[in-house]
Amino acid sequence: MKTPPPAPHAWGNEFPYAVTVCDAQGIITEMNDAAAASFQESGGRNLIGTDLLACHPEHAQKIVQELLATARPNIYSIEKGGKRKLIVQSPWYRDGQFSGIVELSIVLPDTIPHFVRDPKDPAPST
Repeated sequence: MKTPPPAPHAWGNEFPYAVTVCDAQGIITEMNDAAAASFQESGGRNLIGTDLLACHPEHAQKIVQELLATARPNIYSIEKGGKRKLIVQSPWYRDGQFSGIVELSIVLPDTIPHFVRDPKDPAPST
């Protein structure tokens, strides 16, 4: 069996969060080490070259199809295996043309500081 190539961008290989990239037709073109590990039970890097829709249940396939058709972002959080994750699905472009979707899956800590950065309220000095 052919071994799929590692992520082509050196910084992405050891980036601690899952990064999966598809083209404008929904074909997976890249995934970093974290994404390959996250999807290991489904094939890991062997998913490169396959249809992104096949990786999703029917209700999610409709969302992915809409994202591909409208080139709009989709941001939400999930809990899976006791871990909370922020999922960011965002269009990417080449020379101004929609070229696909990048999905980031970021494991969230139990608590996250939240800061309001309002220009009217200067940040406290430390």
